[in-house]
Order: sequence, then structure tokens, then C-alpha cells
Amino acid sequence: MLDPTVLIVLVVLLALIFDFTNGWNDSANAIATVVGTRTLTPTKAVLLAAVLNLAGAFFSTAVAKTIGKDIVDPNHVTQMVIVATLMASIIWNTVMTILGLPVSASHGLIGSLVGAAVAYKGFAIVKTSGVTMVLVALLVSPLLGGLMAWGLMKLIRGIFRNRPPSKVKRLFHPLQILSASFMAFSHGTSDAQKAMGIITLALFAGGFVDSIEIPFWVILSAGLAMALGTAVGGWRVIKTLGMRLNHLDTPHGFAAETAAALLLTTIAKVGIPVSTTHTITGSIIGVGAAERLKGVRWGIAGKIMYAWIFTLPGTALMSWLIYQVLRVLE
Repeated sequence: MLDPTVLIVLVVLLALIFDFTNGWNDSANAIATVVGTRTLTPTKAVLLAAVLNLAGAFFSTAVAKTIGKDIVDPNHVTQMVIVATLMASIIWNTVMTILGLPVSASHGLIGSLVGAAVAYKGFAIVKTSGVTMVLVALLVSPLLGGLMAWGLMKLIRGIFRNRPPSKVKRLFHPLQILSASFMAFSHGTSDAQKAMGIITLALFAGGFVDSIEIPFWVILSAGLAMALGTAVGGWRVIKTLGMRLNHLDTPHGFAAETAAALLLTTIAKVGIPVSTTHTITGSIIGVGAAERLKGVRWGIAGKIMYAWIFTLPGTALMSWLIYQVLRVLE
């Protein structure tokens, strides 16, 4: 059996590596459209996103608490369960980023947590209400993001229908920088909390804290790890979302980012671990559909959706298998 202090240090390190891979894959969520429209250079865009990801991490801890106590029973979780959870999540994020597919690190983490918990003590310690909430959010967030972006794009087209497209594009150039900043902030608000929640769950399971309250050092370290991952930039994912899914100009980028960011910050405050990837992808499809349905490259969208579908069961199976190997150390 490993020393409890060694185990908690291992968990924190793995959680921060997970947060790095989360930022690496999800950097596209914040900056794909602003790079795709050539409003900002890739380097400026990732640096902007990294800074605002860190700032967003301090906005709320409601999602972190949900991860820590509403997916599995925190009273029946061991450090090795969390190690298996994080290892599976890191592998999934890394492979999908290399393949250029935007996936939900949130659902990867939750699927991994459920799989490892079931391997440890069966389905009895899984909180079905929390998992159901995640599944509903998985279905609803891209639809809401798409509808909001579609409506905003239609409104923009109605207001500026008599203006030359070149002038409209120039007008939305600075506006898109603001919307990309808002999206980066909301991404930090939503996604940095996943690692916060899992670290706090580990601290609680190990008896290092008495409740699922997020310590300041956890917020800071998770925010920094995600910011670093974002700064590295998952360039293949950025290309998929910003250039291959559909053609984007500055009004499209503004509409997609604004709709997604508004939805994400609202839901993060409520405490639902919604996917930023699903939301911004739905929003990008929404602005494309507002112009014409054929403008969306549905083949690319289909590949993204397949990755979404397999994330929860794929990570759950992987963490289940990893725990079977690691359980001899408990």
C-alpha cells in the first residue's frame, strides 16, 4: 500500500496534467473562430485565451463542487479510484487532440470517474441524478448553443443587410476580439473547475479536508495548468473548428462566441458541468446554418459527433480497466 502523502501528491500532479491536456484540446473552443477569421494571429490568440482562462478560473466553484460530490459518493471513493480516473482522462484527451478532434474533457473526466468507481464498489456509489444531469446537458448544450448563435446571426444579417459585406467584416473585427475574450473567460470559468473538483474529492477521500470546499491553492494551480495547456495550443483541433467545419467571417465568429460564452457562464454559475466543446461546436454549426445548411461541412461535424458519443463509454471502460490493474496497490 502506497503512503497516503505520496498518493495525494500523485493525484494532484495527475489532476494538473489532466487540466493541461484539457486546455490543450479546448484551446480551440476559445480561439478557433478568431483564428479562422484571421482577426488575430494564432500566437496572439492563444496568449489572450491563456490569460483569460486563468482569470475565469476564479469566477465560480459551483461546477467543481458538483464534480466533487454529485457524480459519485465522496464517502466511498479511494485515491486509487481517482488515479485511474485521471489516467484514463489524460490518455483520452491526448489521443483526441493528436487526431484533431474536439472532445469534451468534462465528459471524459466524468465517464472515467464513473468507470473507476464502478470497478471499485459497483454502481451503488454512483449518483444517478448527477449522471443524468450530465447526460441531459450533453444533449441540450450544443442545441441551445446552435439555436442562440443561429438567432444572433439572423439578427446581425437583418440589421446590416444593406451594408457592404466588407464594411460589416471590418466593423466586427474589434467586436470579435471582445467575444473571443468573453469565450476564453467562460471556458476558464467552466473547465478549470473540473480539476478543482477532482483534487478536492481526493483531499476529502484522504482526510486532508473536512468538506467539499475548494481551497484557494487548488483554484490557482488548476487555473495555471489550464492556461499553460491553452498557451501550447491544440493546433489540429483549432483547424478543425475554425477552418474545416464551415466558412467563417468576423460576424460569424462574433455570433458563435457570444452565444456560447453567454450560455457557458450562466450554466457554470448554476453548477452544471456542461461541455464547452459541445457548446461552441453547436454555435459554429448554428451560424453556418443561419447562412445556408449546405455551408456546414456535415462530414466533419459527423466525425466530431462520433467522438462525443464514444467519450463517456470509452473513458468509463478505460478507467475500469486501469483500476483493475491498480487495485493491487490498495
